[in-house]
Amino acid sequence: MKEIQRILSFMRRALDDYQMIRQGDRIAVGVSGGKDSLTLLTALSELRRFYPVSFTPVAITVDMGFKGADFSGIAAYCESLGVEYHVVKTDIAEIIFDVRREPNPCSLCAKMRRGSLHAAAKEYNCQRVALGHHFDDVVETFMLNLFFEGRLGCFSPVTYLSNTDLYLIRPLIYAEEKDVQYYVRHADLPIYKNPCPEDQHTERENMKILLKKLEADNKGLRHRIFKAICKGEVDGFHL
Repeated sequence: MKEIQRILSFMRRALDDYQMIRQGDRIAVGVSGGKDSLTLLTALSELRRFYPVSFTPVAITVDMGFKGADFSGIAAYCESLGVEYHVVKTDIAEIIFDVRREPNPCSLCAKMRRGSLHAAAKEYNCQRVALGHHFDDVVETFMLNLFFEGRLGCFSPVTYLSNTDLYLIRPLIYAEEKDVQYYVRHADLPIYKNPCPEDQHTERENMKILLKKLEADNKGLRHRIFKAICKGEVDGFHL
């Protein structure tokens, strides 16, 4: 499909710029079922056919335990791609919403999901974990850290986790959300609606709206912020 070519171009540049993959790596792809993770999975599946470094993607979904969760569509899609697929059963939703009744659940939820994903990656003999964060996520994370923590920081393109001996990689950092949305509109992906009651009611969503407003009056703002992150070599980014 020609629509994936733009995503592949961005992905290959990120992989090369940050040397994200080594020969023979098994890469655990965190697949939530949203547009970003499914685009990441599809692009990695396509890229393995011609990328000079041989690797094997392994799709992993962390089932948070919401009632009625059905990942059969994702399972069938992975089978069509020829990608190994695993679902990790957890009680995260029950712990956060029923037991602890967290008033601000996102941080703890993210931590628990990461822990489950990393444990599964080790169980299935993966050396890398690929996450679907894209260009807009980079800018939004930087601005959230600036606004709410008073620091210049972001996630890194590549992160080594010494406690698990895993590398986190983010191959979509050069792809804008609009590029992902364009691809998704032209692809038959088994998008899984996030059942979390906090979905789209977060500070990140508010920052996305704010940046959209600022961009309307300052064309190219997000690209200038991204360039500043790279020029400042914030958390491993570079030009």
